[in-house]
Amino acid sequence: MKTSKNTIIALVLTLGSLTSYGQQDPMYTHYMYNTLMVNPAYAGSRDALTLTALHRSQWIGFKGAANTETFTMHTPLRNEHVGLGLSVSNDKIGPTNNTSLFVDYSYTVQLNERSKLAFGLSAGATIFQATLNTLLLDEQNDPAFQNNINNQITPNFGFGAYYSRERFYAGISIPGLLQNYYTTIRLVDGSALIGKEQRHFFFIAGTLVNISDRFAFKPTTLVKITPGVPIEADLTASFIVMKRLLIGVMYRSGDAFGGLVGFDITEQLHLGYSYDWSFGVRTGTYNSGSHELVLRYDVLFSKKQIHSPRNF
Repeated sequence: MKTSKNTIIALVLTLGSLTSYGQQDPMYTHYMYNTLMVNPAYAGSRDALTLTALHRSQWIGFKGAANTETFTMHTPLRNEHVGLGLSVSNDKIGPTNNTSLFVDYSYTVQLNERSKLAFGLSAGATIFQATLNTLLLDEQNDPAFQNNINNQITPNFGFGAYYSRERFYAGISIPGLLQNYYTTIRLVDGSALIGKEQRHFFFIAGTLVNISDRFAFKPTTLVKITPGVPIEADLTASFIVMKRLLIGVMYRSGDAFGGLVGFDITEQLHLGYSYDWSFGVRTGTYNSGSHELVLRYDVLFSKKQIHSPRNF
C-alpha cells in the first residue's frame, strides 16, 4: 500500500464496515439533540416545527476518517396525535459515502395528564458509493479493489417507540429493519468480502433534575446493539445553568470520552459544540479527537408555546 499508516488503518476500518459484522450507523455525541435520526417516534414531540443541523468531524488528523452531516425537521399536525418528520444524512469515510433520506411518521397516545407514548415508522432509502479503484495499491490487479460501487440505492424501513413526560423520556428503535446487500467481492484465496447493511437496535433515555431555580442536572444515555459486536453505550452528564447554558461530560464505552457545551441564544435557538477524544488502542494514537457542532431552531406556532417546557 503506497500510503501512510493512518490511511492503511482507515482503509481496514472502512472495509470492515462492509463485512457482515460491522457497525455502520454514524455516532453522535449530541445524540440527545439528534433523536429523530435514531427514533422516528420522536417526530412532533416538541410541539413546534423543529429544525436541527449537525456536523461531525471524527478523528482529526486521521486520513480517511469520517465526516458526517445530518439535517432533521419534524412537527406535530393539527391532529394532536400525529407527527411528521424528515431525516437526511451524509456520511463519508475513506473511499465510501452514504447518503440517506427518510420520512418519519409518529402516532402519540396520551397515557395520562403527564405522560405520552408514541409509536413511529420511517421509510426511505440510502445511496451507497465506494470508489475503491482510486486507492493506491502495491498490487494493481487486486480483485478486492477493482470494482467501484456507484449509486447503490437500497430502500429501508424503521420502527420506534418513545415514552415521554415533562422531565423524563425513554425510547427503543430499529432505524433499519432490512439488511440489504451492497456487493460481494471474491478475494484471491477464494473467500468473499460481503457488503451488507446491519440491523442496529437503539435504546435512549434521559431525565432532568431541578436542583434549584437556576441549576439543573440532565443525565442522558444512548445504547446501540448490533449482532456480532460489543454493545456500545454513550453516557452523558450535563448541567444546565440559568436555563440557558449547558456544560457536560460524556463517555462512550470502549471508544471515547469528552465534553459538551451549549447555549440557548434565544428561547427558540440552541447552539452546541462537543469535543471527544478516542482512547481506543487501534485509533487513539493516530488522531487528535473529534469535533461536533449542532444547531437547533424551533418555529413556534403560537406565543403560548414559549411557556411550555421542551426539555428534550
